Amino acid sequence: MASRAAISRVLRPASSSVRALSSASATSKLTGRNALLTTPMARVTRSESKYLVGAEQRRAASSDEGVTQITVREALNSAMEEEMLRDESVFIMGEEVARYNGAYKITKGLLDKFGEDRVIDTPITESGFAGMAVGAALAGLRPVCEFMTWNFAMQAIDQIVNSGGKTYYMSGGNVPCPVTFRGPNGAAAGVGAQHSQDYCAWYGSIPGLKVISPWSAADCRGLLKAAIRDPNPVCFLENELLYGVSFPVTKEELSEDFLLPIGKAKVEKEGSDITVVAHSKMVTHSLEAAEILEKEEGIKVEVINLRSIRPLDIDTIIKSVKKTNHLVTVEGGFPAFGVGSEILAQICESPAFDFLDAPPERVTGADVPTPYSESIEHMAFPDTDLIAKVLKRHLYRQ
Repeated sequence: MASRAAISRVLRPASSSVRALSSASATSKLTGRNALLTTPMARVTRSESKYLVGAEQRRAASSDEGVTQITVREALNSAMEEEMLRDESVFIMGEEVARYNGAYKITKGLLDKFGEDRVIDTPITESGFAGMAVGAALAGLRPVCEFMTWNFAMQAIDQIVNSGGKTYYMSGGNVPCPVTFRGPNGAAAGVGAQHSQDYCAWYGSIPGLKVISPWSAADCRGLLKAAIRDPNPVCFLENELLYGVSFPVTKEELSEDFLLPIGKAKVEKEGSDITVVAHSKMVTHSLEAAEILEKEEGIKVEVINLRSIRPLDIDTIIKSVKKTNHLVTVEGGFPAFGVGSEILAQICESPAFDFLDAPPERVTGADVPTPYSESIEHMAFPDTDLIAKVLKRHLYRQ
């Protein structure tokens, strides 16, 4: 079990002085632990997950009825729970992940099930606990490190990019770093410029990191489980506005053995007239725009859910562009040096370039710090109507 004592051992070198201090007074240890347990603290009433029944912990939703609905929040929670049941080296740490059930209730119920040895509340010090997570991973554990938002992870970017992202390579493949960093990414609503940034392009530019930007509940389940099992550090970039959204999932996708390969995109809707590549919340708007255009204009849009930022599944995009002869990328991040920019560059450098009937285009967030004012905040990000307008213009229908 990944206990606090085990984490302490792998993060601090043993020495006679440390051993002497740690064994000096068993009474003081007990007193400190009792103080922690008896400290008055607001607690949230917890109940057992409605998706788990019986001693075998099979999912009630995995019935013969087939497709059911779960939220992204439930998908993330169940994925972590299953991996913690499967592998005792998996543990969770971060701000308010334990007693408060997570700032967004993603870790709800996990403290009750696994205890404070494996669901660990940390101080508000991202650089500190991210460094602890990397150290634990280098020593053989599999930490899931939650950032309350990826904006706060900028305090820990050295731990993620240098300590985490480079050690596996610099050790000649001898020292893996199986740490998963996860939390909400991109804009939410009314949280200001410094809390609204999209970090997909930031971390996607770093060799040694894997970067995931999921959309659906199935994406979150399959890719988070794959991230936890991966020997590389993985940045798992969620979207706060999707946490409460329900998606259909199949019996197979609810299976404890369900995994999705990192680095493989998914064609969410097939089409023949134009290719749209999107990730995270922009997949929703792209699918809605595709539905409008097919209904009103007869335009058949192929929508690709990127899922993985790094590695980038350029082959799926190339195959689609060769079929439709048109390409538009959609993202919520800034336009300069973004995910869309990289996709367009790789397409123009590939054989797919000769199949294009028009220059590829990007639909992105505005090139300004995100406004706080509600009246103009929505103008800083693409929506369904804007995407539909760009696609019509691209095909010379407007």
